[in-house]
Amino acid sequence: MVEDDRFIYLISPEAVTVPAELDAFAAALEEAVATDLAAAFQLRLKGVSDDWIGAVTSRLLPICRARDVAFILNDRPDLAVKFGCDGVHVSPDDADFAQVRDIIGDELIFGATCRASRDLAFEAGEAGADYVAFGAFYPTQTKAAKSKASPDILEWWTGIAELPCCAIGGINAGNAKVLMDAGADYLAVVSSVWSHPDGAAAGVRALVEACGQG
Repeated sequence: MVEDDRFIYLISPEAVTVPAELDAFAAALEEAVATDLAAAFQLRLKGVSDDWIGAVTSRLLPICRARDVAFILNDRPDLAVKFGCDGVHVSPDDADFAQVRDIIGDELIFGATCRASRDLAFEAGEAGADYVAFGAFYPTQTKAAKSKASPDILEWWTGIAELPCCAIGGINAGNAKVLMDAGADYLAVVSSVWSHPDGAAAGVRALVEACGQG
C-alpha cells in the first residue's frame, strides 16, 4: 500500500452524513494526516447515496493526496473507479473477491476483509488482493463484529505469505503493539483516533509511540 514504514490505516466513522459533519471530519482528517504517520484512509459510509459518497470523496481525497495517504473506498469497486480513488476495500458480504480486480483494473489497491478465516485470506490472495485484513481482535462499538480473531492468525499469515496483512477491531494504544509484534503490517483504527480526547493527531501519535516507533 505504501513503500515506507507508515502503518496507521485510518477508517472514517460512519456518521459523516450531512455537510456539517463533513466539515468537522475534514478538519479532523487534515489534522491526522498532517502527522505524516498515516499510510491510508478508508472512507466507510453505509446507507447513503452514491452522490453523497461522491461529494465526501471529492472533499476528502485531496486532503489525503496532499500527504501521500492512500484513499480507499469501502465496498464499492465501481465507485472507486468512478471517483478516482486509490483503491477499494471489500468484505465477502459486499463483493465477490474474484470480480474486484476486473472492475478496478491493475493499478488500484484491492484490500479484502478476511475476518478470522484462513480460507478467505487465500481466496483474496488468489483474486489479486494487495492486502488482507483480519479481525476483530478486540471488542469494538464501531460495528458489529462478525468474527473474533486472535494474534496467532497474524503470525501464521506472515509466516507463509508475502501479502501484507492489516489488523482491525478495537485497536488502541494499549493493545496495538501486541498486533504489530504478531506481524500486522497495518493497524486499522477508528475511535482511538477520531475520539481521542486531545484530537486526531494525538491519537495517531499515541498509537505509533505505543508500538515503539514514535
